[in-house]
Amino acid sequence: MTFKELGIIEPILKALAEKGYTQPTPIQAQAIPVLLAGKDLLGSAQTGTGKTAAFTIPILQHLAEGAPPKKQRKIQVLIITPTRELAIQIDDNVKAYAKYTDIRSAVIFGGVKQASQVRTLKNGVDVLTATPGRLLDLINQGFVSLKNVNHFVLDEADQMLDMGFVHDIKKLLKKLPQERQSLFFSATMPKSIIDLSKQILGNFERVNIAPQQTTAERVDQAIYFVPKKNKTKLLVHLLKTEPFETVLVFSRTKHGANKIVKKLSQAGIQSAAIHGNKSQNQRQKVLNGFKDGKINVLVATDIAARGIDVSQLSLVVQFDLPNIAETYVHRIGRTGRAKASGSAIAFCDQDERSYLKSIEKLIEQRLPVVEHEFNEEEASVAQESSKPSKPKSRSYQPNTRRTGNSRNKKKSN
Repeated sequence: MTFKELGIIEPILKALAEKGYTQPTPIQAQAIPVLLAGKDLLGSAQTGTGKTAAFTIPILQHLAEGAPPKKQRKIQVLIITPTRELAIQIDDNVKAYAKYTDIRSAVIFGGVKQASQVRTLKNGVDVLTATPGRLLDLINQGFVSLKNVNHFVLDEADQMLDMGFVHDIKKLLKKLPQERQSLFFSATMPKSIIDLSKQILGNFERVNIAPQQTTAERVDQAIYFVPKKNKTKLLVHLLKTEPFETVLVFSRTKHGANKIVKKLSQAGIQSAAIHGNKSQNQRQKVLNGFKDGKINVLVATDIAARGIDVSQLSLVVQFDLPNIAETYVHRIGRTGRAKASGSAIAFCDQDERSYLKSIEKLIEQRLPVVEHEFNEEEASVAQESSKPSKPKSRSYQPNTRRTGNSRNKKKSN
């Protein structure tokens, strides 16, 4: 199956070809025909599946095939997303796919002065990507009207609820026309998300890309049992003994992220943190440095990491295991994107054992355990947990050896 066979028009095909895209990912192959037909869509998919292209390509095609834009352009497409970084990423993709059309797009978000955003809006915009808070501010000031919106996308809905945006979303829904095409995407589907989707969608179709397809097939995973006090030592050891080009480290808290960066700096390892306490300019500077290769190690919280899109990401490290199993899947989806392979390791202390159990239940496999020099206090835990492990592939394990299946043992150097 190719994008041409999906019925994508030539201007968009040309733009896709320039980015090296010829064959759609599973979610694109399933979602694009539904959206080209004008139907609403409920999508369950995590990072790395090609979700953004799945909804932007057909929407852009609708605009390109519609009436020529008037002199004073009105917002026809509204895309809402929880973080600034993800909003910027989506707008970058819209601009890339619309390169050979007359479609104009813009992005607005908080944390920066609004003057330049207002000027862009006054010049006319067809596709607007926004975070909820800044959008409502500009609506209330009279700079944005949603009365001409005929395509509405709510992306990363689970994170929207986690960040407390549910009331903002409900305010926005009241300002949208009843007649519109609506798209709703979420990595997880708890009851609260289902209830919200019912307020947004009409007669919809559903596309579900299971987490297992992203984690088990392309990402080489491993677990390190390590006391909390030794996690930083282990991270330094790994980063100094293996030539990782780009490493994304997940911390559960903003304070924890800053502490990791400080400890890495003391060990002579350059890194930077990205989280909600950083200004937008600081976050963008760090992200650009990471994407350009000037910063090799990025330490991030889950919410701040939304929107990080780095090709050929070498390694994802879960310094803290998440208490929500789906978050583990979302994190490692940062590597092994599209058809690429990737590696992901996780550190687990005694207090995180229950989190690991939930994760392994979700992905339907036991993570291969790596023995190392910092886990003396939890050696018995590692031995117990590794007995049923049958890892499908090998992962980075400097000066370590795996326990479990004899075919996957690796002795220390």
